[in-house]
Amino acid sequence: MRASLPAILQLVVAATAAFSIAHYGFGHPAPLIAATVTISSLGLVRDARPRRVLETVIGMILGVFVAEIVVLTAGSGWWQLAVTLACSLAIARFVSPQPAFAIAAAIQSIIVVIVPTQVPLLRLIDATIGGAMALLVTALIPRSPLRTALTDAAELFTAFGGAAGTVVQGLRSGSRMRSERGLEKARELQGLVDAWRTSVESGLAIARISPFTRRQRHELERHDRIRTSMDLAVRNLRVVARRAVYLSDDGSERELAADLLADLSRGADLLAASLHDISLEPAARETLTAAAARLDPIALVPDGSLGDQTLISALRPLATDLLCATGMTPAEARAILPRV
Repeated sequence: MRASLPAILQLVVAATAAFSIAHYGFGHPAPLIAATVTISSLGLVRDARPRRVLETVIGMILGVFVAEIVVLTAGSGWWQLAVTLACSLAIARFVSPQPAFAIAAAIQSIIVVIVPTQVPLLRLIDATIGGAMALLVTALIPRSPLRTALTDAAELFTAFGGAAGTVVQGLRSGSRMRSERGLEKARELQGLVDAWRTSVESGLAIARISPFTRRQRHELERHDRIRTSMDLAVRNLRVVARRAVYLSDDGSERELAADLLADLSRGADLLAASLHDISLEPAARETLTAAAARLDPIALVPDGSLGDQTLISALRPLATDLLCATGMTPAEARAILPRV
């Protein structure tokens, strides 16, 4: 509920303003469409970027237009409703591949057919007012995009640390069960990565048009850079976890590999903290650099099995991704790794 407060405020202001403009400004007796178009186009979804709002608005205006044409030519009734729905859905699917676009058009067309009016095309004007108000409040009353991005980032980094920590426990104890649990946690991270991407991309889109969030654009771009690298890091953590599960069949303790993964996880924790305090980014880079510089599988386990050396090798791409998240280029990050 707390997270939805900005969206709730945005919806209340937009719907009330759209209704007032249509009712008091244009004299429409019951501007239902103005309010419903506004609420439906904004919604409570995470992705409130202007393009998505505009697409929804276009879909609903299309539905209202089709319904108004049917009502003007054939009147209202059960078969007119059927014809309107069929036409609205067919045209909307032709215009856009998004299912939500067609459903938005269909819902508004139903309202036009069922709710009578004495003035032709009145609901089309109301829909235009509602759509314009939805786009206006998207720019003037944004939904705290940076706060949402920070929340999503914190959830990802917390879960990343939990997955890495469980794999570390499995390596220290030689427990296949713990390693498998770490792999399960690592597989669950992708949804958090996708949620962070949605909030960052939505925030950047809003920041480009909103004068109130334009100053957040630089921070959101930094989020996007870190998020891109963390997406790759999550994938490579799954690789490390799978190798840990495979090696744990022998029940051997692997303290060295566990320590290296724990060091990388600590660097990721500092990286998470740097999202709130950018001055911590160099500390994260130093911690990750120190860990990455040790990742020489031949030197660390000269007498170890090929599986143990492969496990150390699997940590190298993970370290590279985390270093890139601190602002390094891939070439700079790879140069830190020992040559093998």
